Amino acid sequence: MTLPALTLWPSEALWQVVEPQLPGFSVEVLPEIDSTNAELMRRLRAGVEDPVLLIAEHQTAGRGRMARPWHSSPGAAGSAGPGTLMFSLGLSLAPKDWSGLSLAVGWSLANSLHPEIRLKWPNDLWWQGRKLAGILIETANTRQAALAGSRYVVIGIGLNIQRPEVAGLSTEPAGLAELVPGISAMQALAQILPPLVETLRAFEQQGFAAFQARFNARDALAQTPVTLSDGQQGVTMGVDPVGALLLQTGQGLQRVTSAEVSVRRAAAPANPANGH
Repeated sequence: MTLPALTLWPSEALWQVVEPQLPGFSVEVLPEIDSTNAELMRRLRAGVEDPVLLIAEHQTAGRGRMARPWHSSPGAAGSAGPGTLMFSLGLSLAPKDWSGLSLAVGWSLANSLHPEIRLKWPNDLWWQGRKLAGILIETANTRQAALAGSRYVVIGIGLNIQRPEVAGLSTEPAGLAELVPGISAMQALAQILPPLVETLRAFEQQGFAAFQARFNARDALAQTPVTLSDGQQGVTMGVDPVGALLLQTGQGLQRVTSAEVSVRRAAAPANPANGH
């Protein structure tokens, strides 16, 4: 189904929905910045700790997990808005356990956008084996947050609306408009932000255990042979109640809490007709 694309950022509408849940919340749109995450971290160091949604129409130094660059894309000819949705949400949270936060965020985004979107542990959204979005989460201890028993968290999202034309990427990219023709960055933001705030509040109260089954139902790596950055190999078996990846190896079931996961394709079977 083709959606009527919004042509302006729905700042006022989002503020009205979110502010009751996050008192003091504000929405800002910048035409260009180095990185929305970096900007909110700079503000934190300057003592600004209010909840905020910071949207960038273009990032000059966007980054993902493990300091990888995130490539923003201009809108396609005739499209409304930028070709990549880039924003950071900053707020104070006080969960008992922070484990699995990026997985809960990923589930919320996928659930809001399309039933075919899958989740690649620990922080990517995939569609048909291609990367659709990435999540970068940073936290900081601040005086105001510490007094409330919480920490300030900055959740950065980069979501391809149009499929970016970037050479040399390790994973082929996808664009949301391939699934939802005509959708704009503004429309996508309106769909994902209110449920994301609700997800964060649920995570704060219940931890990742409340999202384990939901994540596993969208797991892009389920029952897949993978290789970790440390050389471990095995078959993925979903995630546990704190978001650790479960890996079936020759030494038994292992829990993986921090590693880079790359999909290892199975070797092609021999072809008897060719005598191999």
